[in-house]
Amino acid sequence: MSVLTRNTRLTVEYADDLRLFRSRPAQTGAVLLVAIWLALPMLLGDYWATVFVYAGIASIGAIGLNLLTGFTGQVSMGHAVFYGIGAYGAAIFADRWGLPFPLWLIAAASVGGVVGGLAGPFALRLRGNYLVIISLGLLVIGQHLFENWTSVTGGLTGTAVRAKVAIGSLDVAALSLGGVRLSRNQGYLYFVWAMVALLGLAAHNIARSRPGRALQAIRDRDLAAEVIGVSQVHYKVGAFVLSSGYAACAGALYASYARYVSPLDFSLFLSIQFIAMIVVGGIGRIYGSILGAVFLTTLPRVIESVSGSLPFVSADGTGGGLTVQSLNQALFGVLTVTFLLFEPLGLAEMWRRVTRYFKSWPFSY
Repeated sequence: MSVLTRNTRLTVEYADDLRLFRSRPAQTGAVLLVAIWLALPMLLGDYWATVFVYAGIASIGAIGLNLLTGFTGQVSMGHAVFYGIGAYGAAIFADRWGLPFPLWLIAAASVGGVVGGLAGPFALRLRGNYLVIISLGLLVIGQHLFENWTSVTGGLTGTAVRAKVAIGSLDVAALSLGGVRLSRNQGYLYFVWAMVALLGLAAHNIARSRPGRALQAIRDRDLAAEVIGVSQVHYKVGAFVLSSGYAACAGALYASYARYVSPLDFSLFLSIQFIAMIVVGGIGRIYGSILGAVFLTTLPRVIESVSGSLPFVSADGTGGGLTVQSLNQALFGVLTVTFLLFEPLGLAEMWRRVTRYFKSWPFSY
């Protein structure tokens, strides 16, 4: 085989690897996901539509954190700050500045990215536990500003948000489909999960590109990566900018949907939730972020719906039993520890094993 023929074959194989849907099952799965996206809002009631809207918003934030932690190896406890920046940014750019959609969303995400870029240089000299402590300090500073910068945030009383998702006469909160008027929750369910697909595909392509490989090289062997020409300044700061922009975008969508935000929405527990989402879903897997966000967002609602049939569980903890909230918190901690110990690659790896089993059937074992 000539060198030219071999190089041509390698080029074709590399191009195949970069295809978004490389196989017929992948293409079928994509079509199935689109069908679910079209049908699900029509099948769900308003309550579960609301749950899945919040799950989609959480998915966007979890994707951003996974780009930073899963692909770059930078653990951050300050993700809730950038989420809050996006939420308050939506309130300012839409309400006070009067920017239309999508300008207020882009502006809010950009502000989050800029602030993330300012925090990024700390990652150049710190890593591991030291970076965690610095990010905790960032969270404390952000929480203080959210509570006391009353002219912007409204302080502890919070602020109303009137950031409409509308382009011309097309308003997400007042959609019609086939002559059927959709509820606000159903309209937002379509919109939010379209954003999840768009931003998820963007993150997936970034991870497969040269910058994505550079981020993973820094995660695995940062000094070796620098020796071969990977700029840690460029890529570590860039990872913070990208992660913070995703978090701020999620926060802006949250503010638009909830129509009210307060500093209590952006606490340390929110940052821990995002970390748990990528741990349970799968660190270093974009679709794992989505799986983890959906799982940890819907599980508490499922527990609430069946709490009446669970022994020693009640709404207010009467009779010495657990409250629904305490049970959810206990399950949250148990699940995080269980996945770290027994399935560190998360739900994404479990799904990969299932698909690999059926691909190799009947020779699987």
